[in-house]
Amino acid sequence: MELDQDQIEQFERDGFLLMRGFLEKRNCEIIKEIAKVHLKYAIEPIETESEYIGINDERYKKSIRRLRQAYDRDIVFREWMENREIRPILQQLLGERAVLVTAHHNSIMTKLAHTSTQTCWHRDSRYWSYSGKNLISVWLALSVENSQNGVLEFIPGSHKMVFDNASFDDKSFFRVDREENQKVIAQKVSFDLEAGDIVLFHSELLHRANANRSEEDKISFVYTVKGESVKAIEGTRSSKFKEIPLL
Repeated sequence: MELDQDQIEQFERDGFLLMRGFLEKRNCEIIKEIAKVHLKYAIEPIETESEYIGINDERYKKSIRRLRQAYDRDIVFREWMENREIRPILQQLLGERAVLVTAHHNSIMTKLAHTSTQTCWHRDSRYWSYSGKNLISVWLALSVENSQNGVLEFIPGSHKMVFDNASFDDKSFFRVDREENQKVIAQKVSFDLEAGDIVLFHSELLHRANANRSEEDKISFVYTVKGESVKAIEGTRSSKFKEIPLL
């Protein structure tokens, strides 16, 4: 499978690309059921809502935000991350061979009903350490995602925008209290997703998500690839985990 020129140009312009029905719903259901087992037994490594928001509250200590290191958790997860149909697409967008990184994302992402929190506007590259910015994340919806349960929102073209340091807070989140930023945020878009839909987005793209206000947990899968010429900076978290060339 390959992208047409319009799709490539759209990604270059907007910084993201939505592809409907990429993975069969049956496969999504299998992934989700395995993830539920790992969530039920809190199989490490995990990140809780408490760790993410920095609040010492029992509700959030017990609420899992993500299952880390998905690649090594189950062969079904690994097969999705090494999916052969998506490789030509990733190579087209990166302009070179794709390499799967396991240091970042590589996660089952959750928005649990009643105990999830919002994800603030940010660029993923804020906490990654690489020699370049040619990295793309692959977001897989495992069920319905919408404004009620915390669907992703994006600011088109923000991967090319230049901001001063004052545009971000001390945690590198894009500040919503700045008038200049509010004009940028006003351009945001989002799309309701179904199981099997994927969104590819650039590491510099500003994105966020609301808390889950529905009665059902939302479970998604995200992983990241880089162009093979992009190198992890030695001594950082980015260099401490294996990489898998997608040949």
